Amino acid sequence: MLASTTYTEAASTLRLDAAPVDYALVALYFVFVLGIGILARQRISSSIDFFLSGRSLPAWVTGLAFISANLGAVEIMGMSANGAQYGFPAFHYFWIGAVPAMLFLGVVMMPFYYGSKVRSVPEFMRRRFGTGAHLVNALSFAIAQVLIAGVNLYLLGSIVNILLGWPLWVSVVVAAVVVLSYITLGGLSAAIYNEVLQFFVIVAALLPLTIVGLHRIGGWDGLRAQVSGSPGGAAQLDSWPGNALSGFTDNFLSVIGIVFGLGFVLSFGYWTTNFVEVQRALATHSISAARRTPIIGAYPKMFIPLIVVIPGMISAVLVPQMSEYKQAVTADPDFKGDTTYTQALLYLMKEVLPNGLLGVGLAGLLAAFMAGMAANISAFNTVFSFDLWQQYIRKDRPDGYYLRIGRLATVGATVVAIFTAFIASGFSNVMDYLQTLFSFFNAPLFATFILGMFWKRMTPAAGWAGLVSGTGSAIIVFILNEIDVFSLSGQGASFVAAGVAFVVDIVVSVVVTMVTEPRPVEDLVGLVYSETPKSVRTDPESGSLPWYQRPVLLAGIALVMVIALNIFVG
Repeated sequence: MLASTTYTEAASTLRLDAAPVDYALVALYFVFVLGIGILARQRISSSIDFFLSGRSLPAWVTGLAFISANLGAVEIMGMSANGAQYGFPAFHYFWIGAVPAMLFLGVVMMPFYYGSKVRSVPEFMRRRFGTGAHLVNALSFAIAQVLIAGVNLYLLGSIVNILLGWPLWVSVVVAAVVVLSYITLGGLSAAIYNEVLQFFVIVAALLPLTIVGLHRIGGWDGLRAQVSGSPGGAAQLDSWPGNALSGFTDNFLSVIGIVFGLGFVLSFGYWTTNFVEVQRALATHSISAARRTPIIGAYPKMFIPLIVVIPGMISAVLVPQMSEYKQAVTADPDFKGDTTYTQALLYLMKEVLPNGLLGVGLAGLLAAFMAGMAANISAFNTVFSFDLWQQYIRKDRPDGYYLRIGRLATVGATVVAIFTAFIASGFSNVMDYLQTLFSFFNAPLFATFILGMFWKRMTPAAGWAGLVSGTGSAIIVFILNEIDVFSLSGQGASFVAAGVAFVVDIVVSVVVTMVTEPRPVEDLVGLVYSETPKSVRTDPESGSLPWYQRPVLLAGIALVMVIALNIFVG
């Protein structure tokens, strides 16, 4: 990530020659964004309308929103950075580290979330484990969301500062005000419908960038030839074993680290328990629609690396500043320069996009930043209002009271995000920062969830004890790596921290369960698989749905496709 002293130095090389047509396209995009917020406001009459869109949206809308909420600044800039740094191994974040977990969420876990009529993932934790685990989960989730929202804001502000010359603080505040406006007006509905718009704007920006970039470099064969001759060599054209990504020199350990650390613990921990994503599915009108939401999102998710990772690879060999930086960092891992991998997409935009397409590209980047931040803020205001304020501070107030609290929480979270926007400034690749946060918060949460959902004996005390110990162990691993007790390059430290957090959470949960009293089984209906009748977990109309609306069949097709991509591309 750029440090504050870097902006002036980088401005001369990255400043875009934007024409009036480019600014007009960006302004038009902002008009649509705010218009959606104003229209969505007309549908809000209760807190459920504001926080969960009245549980009324169709699956195709929530499916696109599901994937767009994740396709934020960190995803686009971070994954293009991974492409520039690692090459094909970055595909693992999609084909190993996303799609399988999204399918598992749709097939196995969504029936419990939706069928129990919870308003948030922490609320599910409260019903299963009581207030101890609930409070730990709600607080850690709220903290994580304002941190990640701050990352989106920082990226947006730094990029607008470099590309257009706006002062950094002006860029950050303007972006924050726009997101704040449409979420405060229209709640989750405004966020979701904007996310659908943002999905198409992002694709419209990145697809031409990829096509023009490939043309400039001599097509697919030209890319392979130039990447093979660049630092990192031909290993960047094979996704396995991915040693540079995992940080392990041993091929077997690298595969294990990617499959278990990224593909199982981090991936399942993020996609199955992260309320930012689950909230989109809870906004649908039925269990079947809720199950289809992440499954529909899995289809575009498979192909997003082609317009995110590939441009990063192109930038690393086509743009002189990026190729020189990669050469220097490969020779000296401690090298510090004005350029970073996170800038790969920006340099490529400047290099290949003409005016007009440049405006679309700018709108696409802005869309990505706002989609990510809006998802974080809309999830935060729900958890803060229902799981913290209503549960622990002001109970039994009228519905309109919590609606007002939700809007105030939106304002508060946005202000805090402005101040947390600079925390990630020490990371040259923002995915390092993101994976560190996920190893702290998501990995232990997934362990608690999966054990509690399938083991009815697990006790409330085990729920909070496992969460605290798992999170603590991940933080310890992070500190040990930072002070060089051991050292893993790439994102290996996050993979190890996630694996340790998962194992420690499971072990502590089992030990504590053995010495504490379980809940009566009649209290676990709708919360534990073995105690939940099939009628509660299924949509009564599911049998009459056409084949293309049946969640399990759709998930099976997607699984076959992602396995094929791993085999033939990897």
